[in-house]
Amino acid sequence: MTEAEWQVIRPLLPVPAWLEGRGGRPEGYCHRVMLDAVRYMVDNGVKWANLPADFPPYRRVHAFGRRWQVTGLLAELHDRVRHKEGRTVDPTAAIVDSQSVRAAANIPRSTSGWDGGKKVGGRKRHLVVDCLGLVLAVAVTAASVQDRDAAVPLLERLRKLYFSIRLVWADGGYAGRLVDEKLNLTLDIVRRSDDTTGFVVLPRRWVVERTLSRLMRSRRLVRDYETLPAMHEAMVLWSMTTLMSGRLVGPPGVFSRRAPRAR
Repeated sequence: MTEAEWQVIRPLLPVPAWLEGRGGRPEGYCHRVMLDAVRYMVDNGVKWANLPADFPPYRRVHAFGRRWQVTGLLAELHDRVRHKEGRTVDPTAAIVDSQSVRAAANIPRSTSGWDGGKKVGGRKRHLVVDCLGLVLAVAVTAASVQDRDAAVPLLERLRKLYFSIRLVWADGGYAGRLVDEKLNLTLDIVRRSDDTTGFVVLPRRWVVERTLSRLMRSRRLVRDYETLPAMHEAMVLWSMTTLMSGRLVGPPGVFSRRAPRAR
């Protein structure tokens, strides 16, 4: 990462216990080097054990990345971007969609399946993003799981994280009795007209589709290599974190661009 990115991320990192006089062994590696190692793995799609020798041992890097995810520091980067764009920290509307990806040979059959609509065998990642395209919640299931079935626990998780959410846009795959009344959410289905042909930009849906396309820039996410679905969710957050840090040091308004014109 660049020096400007590091200046943004550094205040978000937890202070080690030994620096505050609470005991513990001093850390042997700089946080910046550890973050660069995780970002390298996500961007290039290499195995943990195949990290270049310039980085710390891969077991230490893996433990660092996992700890950074569990403590919720990834979500803080998204809040920083929303604040820079003039948005409130708590969003009121979101967009939900899914994306099926092929699974590697090491993926167990118990957590993978066949998506008959997309003709893809593997897993499906379900994303909820805000109006800027920033990930609010992510869940990974077998590709055979229907969107409306996976959306119920996903929206419940979203409701716990962001109680201010009131409106969720979705495509026709989420139609039907989906949202529980206890969630207090309004589901707006954005349908594609049967009369249209070719590429057409659909209102609101293009935002989450743009985020899904950005995830495909990370080679680790082009195919599912994670044995556990929770680790795939972590890879999604790390990919977005890399994008967020670059946007934080860039000019404001980069996430507020208009939808592309239809051809």
